[in-house]
Amino acid sequence: MRVCLFVEPHRGATYSDQLTLARHAEEAGFDGFFRADHYQSMGADPGVPGPTDAWITLAGLARETSRLRLGTLVNSATFRLPGPLAIMVAQVDAMSGGRIELGMGAGWLQREHTSYGIPFPPLAERFDRMAEQLAIITGLWATPDGATFSYDGKHYRLLDAPALPKPVQRPGPPVIVGGRGPRRTPELAARFADEFNMPFKTVAETATAFERVRRACDTYARPADRPLSLSAGVVVAVGRTDAEAQRRAAPLHVPSALPPEDPVVGSPDALVQRLGELAEIGATRVHLRIIEMSDLDHVDLIAGRVLPQLANQ
Repeated sequence: MRVCLFVEPHRGATYSDQLTLARHAEEAGFDGFFRADHYQSMGADPGVPGPTDAWITLAGLARETSRLRLGTLVNSATFRLPGPLAIMVAQVDAMSGGRIELGMGAGWLQREHTSYGIPFPPLAERFDRMAEQLAIITGLWATPDGATFSYDGKHYRLLDAPALPKPVQRPGPPVIVGGRGPRRTPELAARFADEFNMPFKTVAETATAFERVRRACDTYARPADRPLSLSAGVVVAVGRTDAEAQRRAAPLHVPSALPPEDPVVGSPDALVQRLGELAEIGATRVHLRIIEMSDLDHVDLIAGRVLPQLANQ
């Protein structure tokens, strides 16, 4: 099983904070470093010093790391136009030497849209826009050299786009579709994604989501030679003692706009057990959400006591 770190910089983190953690994760042996795509804190704490843009951050990390997979979990489809986003991701993929992954979601936090003047259409339209964005982005990347790409949709229209620059990874960086939605999310994962991610729920809820995605792959006749990877997000607060684990879990008790989650709070062995249960239902990668980004000892504890036990999962 591959293990990545996932962070939420909108809670309060500079680029330097993220770089320190990413470099530490790389040295510790983690597979990847992924970050959320939000422009505002979700609780009463404003998240000083303020948000950092996901793709500007990833561009910097692409030049200052050497091995980590880097990406978003997940981009909000409301934040960026699909053509420019395809260019941004392709450029950062080149800057990283081919280590970028694009996670896409429909967007859900209305407050940050209102705060920054970003349109926030109804849910059905957000999913429609996400579907068109995925078709455009993957279509641009897959366009043969020297050819152009056109698209005529309800929300976006492209005419004779040169489909440049090309990403290093061909036909394009891996696409992750993530979310808890029961209908449109599995559909879009089956049609466009390389990985489906179920974020931060129980093993039983994650298993149900995985099964919905498998059925969607059958419904949309996904080619057998293009299997869809399955991953799960897990909030972690582990410690050498129960007191240490509870201290790391304290921020989870602060009210926020996040939906209910199922964190692992306890020993490293408790996290190993949870990851084993996720492997049994088909997860081949996990994204561990670290609450306090400055807590490098937490990262070292997971690297030293959890990663070595996952070699056969």
